[in-house]
Amino acid sequence: MIKSESKHQFGSKLRAVRERRGVTLKQVAGKAGVSESLVSQIERNKVSPSVDTLLSIADVLGIDYEYLFSDYRKKGKVEIVRASERSVTRDGLVTMSRLSVREEIPGEHSVDAFMLEVAVGGEKGDLEYGHAGREFGVILEGEAELLFGDDVYTLSGGDTVSFASRIPHILKNRGDSVLKAVWIVSPPRQSSHK
Repeated sequence: MIKSESKHQFGSKLRAVRERRGVTLKQVAGKAGVSESLVSQIERNKVSPSVDTLLSIADVLGIDYEYLFSDYRKKGKVEIVRASERSVTRDGLVTMSRLSVREEIPGEHSVDAFMLEVAVGGEKGDLEYGHAGREFGVILEGEAELLFGDDVYTLSGGDTVSFASRIPHILKNRGDSVLKAVWIVSPPRQSSHK
């Protein structure tokens, strides 16, 4: 338990529900197995309770956990990659500019996003093996050919494509100008830009 202003403000919600239900601090404390003073300090956001204590009090008051944590769910991290700060990788005829922030530990909904530019005659991918996850692409400019396993698909500016990455695949520039696309891979590959 931390003895200073609590960063997460659960106290006002706990107090409002307790008062609405006509329950005293003493009753809540007794049923939750904590001191009346502690419940009072939590309600005034003077201490940050342990998770066990917070959940015990919520259970005593019949508070849904979603409601209790709803304010916390409204906060999150926004990642911005400025155009001037994008990392760029060039591999032969392929240039990839990272559009997303690469997470240290990819989560369930993590993605890698790139601006992909493939020069005339260039290609990206491998027909020998695939990888876990899914890919989604938006062809911005140019003409492309997607070799996906034993199948071949033709793509033009404005087309979108989505597929399971486990099937070996190659994206080729089949036109006479630079192929530009936005490409998203989920989950991110372990080694960048593959």
